[in-house]
Amino acid sequence: MKKIFVPTGFVIALLLSALSVFAQTQSRDDILKEIEDKRAELAALEKRFLSPSENDQAEHADFLRLPETGLIRLLPREKYDTEGSKERKQRLTLRGGGAYYSFTRLTHEYGYGSDIELAQGSLSTGFAGANYGILTSLGDTPLENVTLEIAAAQVLAAHTPPGDEPDARIEQQKWAKGATIEGTSFANRLPLNANTTYLVRAIDYSTSDVLVAFRVVRVDIDGSAIILWKTLKKYPIPNLARN
Repeated sequence: MKKIFVPTGFVIALLLSALSVFAQTQSRDDILKEIEDKRAELAALEKRFLSPSENDQAEHADFLRLPETGLIRLLPREKYDTEGSKERKQRLTLRGGGAYYSFTRLTHEYGYGSDIELAQGSLSTGFAGANYGILTSLGDTPLENVTLEIAAAQVLAAHTPPGDEPDARIEQQKWAKGATIEGTSFANRLPLNANTTYLVRAIDYSTSDVLVAFRVVRVDIDGSAIILWKTLKKYPIPNLARN
């Protein structure tokens, strides 16, 4: 009886071990599916982290019913971007770290016609090789009062972007130093201030050209900005005439 029991027990143990190994072994397709699921879960979490609060949405609900309007949060690039963050644990997987936004494509992801950037306590535009942009601050002006009829908007609306790449770079460098037109100061980088309304003419060659008014309604403790915006005018897509 003993001679039969020992081999049987050994066989059962071997089968259990094989089943355990089989259960723990995943195919590469299974692993890829798990990666995709976790990536989707992470993207959903980052979207929630980037979204304005429900209170923000409720406070500006009437304004947001108007066409070509929106409410977004911009994160400081130096804190959350993969490239700029010094704190690895705070980096987001979203390209640009939530520091960028496109008013035409309605996305934070950098490289898709990004119009504005938040970094080092400043807002900027025209920050990439194919981008060109101008900003101005209107101070504590209600966003509802900003139309194409105000002087600063007329200056930006009438502005013609340069038509070839060398001129575009020279023109952008000029705006980087700042300019004053009809008593209003313009630049491509301005300090971020709460309760302040801005105008931006943002041009991404071969992608978009848009004039937008936006208001920083709050700056949170982590340096992120809650921004309410509306599009004043969209222009034909500009193209560079390359020599």
